[in-house]
Amino acid sequence: MQVSVENVGTLERKLTVSLPADRLENQVQSRLKELSRSVRLKGFRPGKVPAKVIEQRYGQQVRSEAMGELIRETFNEAVEQEKLRPAMAPSIETTGQPSEGEIRYTATFEVMPEIGPIDVSSLDITRPMAEVSEADVDEMIETLRSQRRSWTPVERAAAEGDLVMFESVAETGQGRIPKEGAERSGCIIGSNAVLADVEQALVGLAAGESKTVEVSFPADYRAPALAGQAAKMELKVVRVSEATMPEVDEAFIQSFGITEGGMERFRKEVRANLERELRGALMMRLKGQVADKLVAAYGDIEFPGRMIEAEARAMARQAEQQARQQGRGDASVSPDGFREAARKRVAAAVLLGEVARQNGIRLDSNRVAETLATIASTYEEPDQVVELYRNDPQLMSGLQSRVLEDQVIDWIAEHARHSDVTLSFAEVMRAQGGAA
Repeated sequence: MQVSVENVGTLERKLTVSLPADRLENQVQSRLKELSRSVRLKGFRPGKVPAKVIEQRYGQQVRSEAMGELIRETFNEAVEQEKLRPAMAPSIETTGQPSEGEIRYTATFEVMPEIGPIDVSSLDITRPMAEVSEADVDEMIETLRSQRRSWTPVERAAAEGDLVMFESVAETGQGRIPKEGAERSGCIIGSNAVLADVEQALVGLAAGESKTVEVSFPADYRAPALAGQAAKMELKVVRVSEATMPEVDEAFIQSFGITEGGMERFRKEVRANLERELRGALMMRLKGQVADKLVAAYGDIEFPGRMIEAEARAMARQAEQQARQQGRGDASVSPDGFREAARKRVAAAVLLGEVARQNGIRLDSNRVAETLATIASTYEEPDQVVELYRNDPQLMSGLQSRVLEDQVIDWIAEHARHSDVTLSFAEVMRAQGGAA
């Protein structure tokens, strides 16, 4: 195998590989021979299909598969030989046809940037600390009660905490919305689920009563026809319902799958869930801080453009998906607005990987098992979830990458100039919600 490398940019490389055509032909013939033993074709006994028929029927497919496998094998051999570290999968160009007894292909790709020693001891990191208190457990139980409240219609004016069903018509400079009839909606007063002006206008209205209010819809409002518009809205209350909170009794506890242990077991389960959420939120907070400090210190390095472009496109697709979930199905999001954020993400990922490489940080299999057990514990059939991960290489690879990244974050925080700050559970979770 002959290999030549051409630098076509700061990070871009063009690698040309030439290898004997016999290497491909031998693979093709081996595959065809194996196929002839197992393939079943009408008119032929198993294992007795003529080689010519196998070649006519499957030759092109087998040759394509063999070529793909040969390229994967030899590309890995070539980059190892040339001591290159590809940033992403290469773009391959080849005719796939032998010429002068050789098969040749060209692989174009970006390599990881050469980064000198990363001194994390110069970084100032504040490690957040927090614990789940009994008051946090109490508050969560109240939230669970609230989620399972029932609603009873009442014949009085709407007040804080009531569920109000109402119809609305908006008059904008573009006309009436909807053009016919009225839009029916519902909100719990005080939940901020609708515009503040609308929610305030509903307070004091009973079923059958109406009110007109002037509102300004934000530019990102879920209904495109109203986004960024000023309007007069006519509101008519259809029904007012008040909440009845369930008692935290045996039936309530059993509804969460807890059949033994009563209140003590229930509180223990609630605490365990809160502690799991807290660990995740603390890690996300620390990870964001470490990534920001690393990028600020080493972000002037040139990072692979294709990685940045791929990340920007992924972020744009995620934004489109969120827009569809909010009812803006026709929203089209350009990657252009995400390129700077994508560059920071790529820079952080590359720098964290380099810290791991330079300091010999290896994946901790025990931590992988613990993380998987934690994930599985949130499902009704934990064993099935564990089995799913173990049988799905892509899922397991993603989990391992996440665990290794967490290990690197912890290592950096420990070796940087660090201080600890104690926060409450609520403070950590509020910050996490704001970051999301």
